[in-house]
Amino acid sequence: MLIKKLLIENIRSYEKQEIVFPTGAILLSGDIGSGKTTILLAIEFALFGLEPGQKGTSLLRNGTDEARVVIEFDLEGKEITIERTLCRGKKSITQDYCSITIDNEKFEGSVTEIKNKVLSLLNYPQEFAKKTNLLYKFTVYTPQEEMKQIILEPGDIRLNTLRHVFGIDKYKRIEENTNLLSSKLREKIRINEGMIFSLDKDKENLQKKKNDLILMKDNQKIAAIEYEKAIEFRTLKEQDIKDIQQKIEEKRALENEKSKSDILIHEKDQQVKTLENVIKGLKLQIEESKKISFNEDEYKALDERINFQQKKEDEMQKEYIQIIGRINSEMSRKREAESLKYKISALEKCPTCLQEVTDMYKRNIFTKTDDEIQNTQKNINDLALRKNQLTEQLDFVKKTKEDFKNRKSELVLLKLKLETLKEKENRISETQKQISSIEKDLDILLKHIKTIESTISEYSKNESIYEEKNKELLQAKAKENQAAIKNAEINKDIQFLETQIKDKKEEIVKKEELKKKTERIRELEYWISEKFINLILYTEKQVMLTLKEEFSKLFSKWFSMLVSDTLNAKLDDDFSPVIEHQDYELDYSFLSGGERTAIALAYRLSLNQVINSLLSNIKTRNLVILDEPTDGFSSSQLERMKEVFEQLNTEQLILVSHEQKMEDFVDCIIRFTKENGVTDVGY
Repeated sequence: MLIKKLLIENIRSYEKQEIVFPTGAILLSGDIGSGKTTILLAIEFALFGLEPGQKGTSLLRNGTDEARVVIEFDLEGKEITIERTLCRGKKSITQDYCSITIDNEKFEGSVTEIKNKVLSLLNYPQEFAKKTNLLYKFTVYTPQEEMKQIILEPGDIRLNTLRHVFGIDKYKRIEENTNLLSSKLREKIRINEGMIFSLDKDKENLQKKKNDLILMKDNQKIAAIEYEKAIEFRTLKEQDIKDIQQKIEEKRALENEKSKSDILIHEKDQQVKTLENVIKGLKLQIEESKKISFNEDEYKALDERINFQQKKEDEMQKEYIQIIGRINSEMSRKREAESLKYKISALEKCPTCLQEVTDMYKRNIFTKTDDEIQNTQKNINDLALRKNQLTEQLDFVKKTKEDFKNRKSELVLLKLKLETLKEKENRISETQKQISSIEKDLDILLKHIKTIESTISEYSKNESIYEEKNKELLQAKAKENQAAIKNAEINKDIQFLETQIKDKKEEIVKKEELKKKTERIRELEYWISEKFINLILYTEKQVMLTLKEEFSKLFSKWFSMLVSDTLNAKLDDDFSPVIEHQDYELDYSFLSGGERTAIALAYRLSLNQVINSLLSNIKTRNLVILDEPTDGFSSSQLERMKEVFEQLNTEQLILVSHEQKMEDFVDCIIRFTKENGVTDVGY
């Protein structure tokens, strides 16, 4: 990764500046507080955004609401541009817009999405996505004070930090997870042992149930035989009952037949009585008919009288209709006259000639109209009187006609009675024959009833036998039910016991499998807790030992380049710097400021090389940023920095320093000045 250009707007003391970075060693020169370190902070912000816990107020220029940083860099031939902005809200300053452009292909996304893309491009492990930029700080840019701080930290804290930076804290996580897994496995073993605790007792219980099942099946055979015998005995009793029931049914059939015969006798007796009454009635009718006298002349005269009255009624009806018509006509004339009188009374002018109609003319019209109305009413009254007379005459004629018709009907009836006299005598003869036939049937029925009664008497004794047999059948059914219940109970007990045996077998099989599984888990837990975890600890120890040896070797090398040969440097087991003078270990607090800075710088450069060696695929190995690495250095130490830069062998070195002597060791100088709180950049 090689930085090409950085554009910053409203970042700390900068309003708007664009800085171009060539390859080689670059010195950011200027007085203290001129804005050199801001450039380094802006580069880190452009790449990764705000760190967890970092506030936007540390970057946003006072008095402004928005800030922007754009960085351009080359990564293995790819041209990459990242843009990030800050925005002042009501309560805080937050990251706003983010984008990344790779070979002119732009992607806009969230803060996390852009950071993930940058980590992927730099080939940093994704586990650093939600953490502070430790890997970047310990390989590219570490503020000098932070490096001094890590040196002065307690050994265990430093060791954990370096584990994380080296990416080998996974061994500690593996150890913790292994202990957790081992604990879970032991808990699982305890639970499984509790579940299979009663396995031997379950096997004994299963064998007992199998023995009980054999005994039950023997009892089942006995109960089945008893049940079959009870069914046979009940069947015999049912057959006996069936034979007796057949005889009883025959008796009931005879009783029904006797009842039907009794009904027939009663019906035939009634028929005889009815026929005798018919004969009596016919004889009375014959006697009465012989007393009747029919006058043929009167019968013919009645027809003439009826016809005369009918003609008279027709004439009156005709006149009545004419009178009704005349009355309606006179009523119409009366209404017309009244209507004319009403119209004349309301008339002021003649509708034809339009002359005024005088009262004299109206009175003349009224007089004529009133005369006409009176004459019309008189005619109506006369016609109504005649109408009433006709109504009375019609009623009389109709009554007279009906009287003649009634008399004619009586004569017709007398004539019919005389004509049916012979027929009645024949009917009497036929009825007497019917009575004779019915009486013969009655004799036959009476004899049949006597025969039935005799047979019924013989069948009556079967009823008492039926009651005895029915009691025996009920007892047989009761015994059969008891045998069936006993058999069903045994079958149910057998079925229940077989289910229990089946369930117990399945339970035992499961427990046997669980026992085997528990043994496998126990073996696995033993292997994990006794073998695997020791292997992990050994591997971690070997890795840390290798790292420590390489780290200590590099640290000693860089320290010897920065300090006189009278002092030696190495690292102890927790990676703490150890400074010796003639085999005596010196306390850090007794070292000079330059020596302390040399320790921090040597530690920083050693750490950079170790990480780049360990994580050989990261894409920032050709970029190093040093912030005031010579603080407190003597003139001779400053001279040695040239050799340090040459030994670094990096494509791009960005150096922040206010030491003028550093200008002799670099390829490019970027100067920073600050006036009225605003930083200006010059080359």
